[in-house]
This record gives sequence, C-alpha cells and structure tokens, in this order.
Amino acid sequence: MSDNKVILGSEEWCSFPELGIPTIKARVDSGAKTSALHAINIAPFIKNDSNWVKFDINPIQNNLKTVIHCEAPLVDKRIVKSSSGFREHRYVIQTNVQLGSGQWPIEMTLTNRDSMGFRMLLGREAMSGRVLVDPEQKYLLGQPSSDTLKELYKNSEKASSGLRIGLLASNPELYSNKRIMEAGEMRGHEMHFLNIKECYMKLDAKTPEIHYRGGKILNQFDAIIPRIRPSITFYGCALTRQFEALKVYCLNSSNAITQSRDKLYSLQLLLNHGVAIPTTGFANSPLDTDDLIKMVGGSPLIVKLLEGTQGKGVVLAETKKAAESVINAFKSLNANILVQEFIKEANGKDIRCFVIDGKVVAAIQREAMPGEFRANIHLGGTASVIKVTPEEKKIAIRATKAMDLKVAGVDIIRSSKGPLLLEVNSSPGLEGIEGATNKDIAGEMIKAIEKNFRQKIELK
Repeated sequence: MSDNKVILGSEEWCSFPELGIPTIKARVDSGAKTSALHAINIAPFIKNDSNWVKFDINPIQNNLKTVIHCEAPLVDKRIVKSSSGFREHRYVIQTNVQLGSGQWPIEMTLTNRDSMGFRMLLGREAMSGRVLVDPEQKYLLGQPSSDTLKELYKNSEKASSGLRIGLLASNPELYSNKRIMEAGEMRGHEMHFLNIKECYMKLDAKTPEIHYRGGKILNQFDAIIPRIRPSITFYGCALTRQFEALKVYCLNSSNAITQSRDKLYSLQLLLNHGVAIPTTGFANSPLDTDDLIKMVGGSPLIVKLLEGTQGKGVVLAETKKAAESVINAFKSLNANILVQEFIKEANGKDIRCFVIDGKVVAAIQREAMPGEFRANIHLGGTASVIKVTPEEKKIAIRATKAMDLKVAGVDIIRSSKGPLLLEVNSSPGLEGIEGATNKDIAGEMIKAIEKNFRQKIELK
C-alpha cells in the first residue's frame, strides 16, 4: 500500500491550481490535525447563492510585493486556540492541493502566518492515506530556484506607489509592527521602519532635520505612525514633535500620546468629557493612606503605578492591611500611585475597543487566567470576539476624542453601575484583536492615513 503514497520530507513545495498559486513552501507537520494557509484581507461574500471567501496571499516568505488574489467556497468557520492562548475565528476552505504528480482535495483554515516560518502548514488530515513523511529529509519533490519563482510569479508583482510612510517604533519583529508594515505595502505604499533609538534631530529655525543611523537625513515622508513604548515616551514624543515641525502627518500627535501616557491627567481629561471611570484616588503623603482607602470604598482595591504598562505595577489589595502595606511600600520608593475601586462583578474580564479615526473598528473581550484579576494578553489572558453595546461604543469614541487620538485601544469594564473606562492606550497591540476577530486592523490604520491624503493618492 505504501507504494501508492507520496513520500514527503519535513518541508516541501506544493501548489494550489484552483487558487492560482503555482508553488508555495509548506511545513509538513503530522502533529497538527488541520492544515493552514497564510491569508490577509480575508472577506466572505456570496457567489451564485453560495458562501465564498476572498483573500490575498503573499506566497513567498519575506516578499510582500508578490500578491495573489484568491477566492474559494467557504466550508466552515471555526474557533482555533493557538499555543499562546488566542482564540481565533478562522474561515475554512476546501481546494485541491498538488504534491508531485498527485492531486486531491483538502480543507484548510485561513490565518495570518506572517510571523511563522512557512506560508503553509500541511496537517495530518490532508495527508491521511496518501502520504508518508520522512522527517529527516527536505524537498523530496524538488525545490524551485529563485529564477523559477520569479518566472512563476512575474505577473503577481505589485508596483510600488502611493505614500512614503515611516513606522516610528523600537522592535521591527513585533507582530503589530510587522503587520503595519505589511498592510502599508499591500496597499501600495513605500514603508520604512524607523528605530526610535537610531534617530536624532537637528533643532534649527530654518532647516530642522531628523537624522538616522549613518547620517541619513529623514526627509520627504508623507506620514509617520508613532508606536512608542512607555519606557521611551519622552524621546519618542520629541521625535514625533520634530516630524510635526517638518509638516509630516502623524497618525497620533505627540501631544495626544504625551497626555494619554499620564494616567492621572488622562483620567482627569476623561472625567471632564463626561466619561465614567471607577472611583479613583491619588495622594502623595503616607498620612493620607487611611482616608485614601475609604475614599474609593475600602478594600478590596487596586493600587496602580502611574508609569505601569501591560498590567505591570498593578496590585490587588484584598484587605485594608494589605492595601496600607502596598501603598506605603510604593510611596517609600517615591513612586506616583493611583488607588482605584475593585469591580468584583467584572470577574477578571474587560473589553478592548479598537478605535480608528472616530470609529470602533473591532472589539474583543479579554479574560484573565484563573486566579488572576488582570486580563492583559501579555499576562496570559485570552481574547474572544464580543458584541459591544451602543453605550460602550459611545464611551470608547468619546474617550479617544478626549485624548485627541486617531488610533487607540480603549479598555472598558462592565460593572453594576454600567460600563466604566479603565484606560486609553495610544499604541495598542494588534495580535490579540486581529487573531480573535480576523479583521485587518493594520489595514484600517493605513486607510486612516489615506483618508488624510485623499486628494493626493488613488485609493482602491
């Protein structure tokens, strides 16, 4: 029986004739049940009264200029939980795979695999009864040369046009930054990653400049997307301010980022704009500790460092004695702190609304790990799709406008008093929300820039 089976190595090149993909490198993984294909700009539609899905694919790893536009019948939509805890809604298609001289139908889920080493994962369901795997070998069916790939995909090269956009950030390998770069290039823009620490500036009334490593002058940018880590807020905002002085459009302004990073000031701004928050106290004297605890309704309560991020510097004090100890410990370090009422009925859950250009483009519910009260994804929390109420949408949009941000992640908690705002993040992560909702959030950010330049570029 084995004579009739295709023998594969751990890595092989395959093709999908019905999708118009002449060849793509796949990871052959018998440990994975289902197969997965890299896909972006995924959108379901109706064709001949049947459910279909269209999507784009960059079939060659690390090549975003080569794009194949695909469509296929929609078989199913499933929730897939990744090893990192993300619950992702994935569309499932069925199409023919060709491996060597053999061709047969397989099911595949569509997902963004840009952070993975392979655009295609071939799982055991697709191989069952047809394939034998020799994990010590690779490319038993052959491997195309770079010239062959160029020839196969010569009609799929996307011409570079549009805007010159800089992504001002620290880590080019971060999922969010890679997705923004990818989304910009997919929409025909010239994208440049600008490492904040490698930028320096010339302050001059007549010829202000920003220089990059090696003395390169950063000029003629149309737009900048600031993605500034809290630890480098001061310098990152100074660079953003310099780009603004050069008349470069910044998706989030330096002033908006600065005030959003000041937790106390941002809460005051939100309250001034009629946005409800959990009862919060702030003080700078150990003598006020007892009354400070009473002010927010007593224990249990939350103690926050003003400079904390991603759930760090946030402590749940379950008793008054514990609260006093934590507050006094932080104060002994001369740290600025907030104390806030603990919303027990939230049960370790909050809502992240992603707001772009005055609209809630996506929302997820984040749920903390068992025994944890912080729902941050970075702390092991999980994300799932949720339908937000009109009131929650209104709060998210109002909060973003109060901060004067074009892009923001707005965290809301559901309480017995109604929805309450926890925080507004000026550089929200994309991985959790894109994975859970299957929406192209990075593309929406690029569209917000395009809207500002609508008279200068030709939109699709």
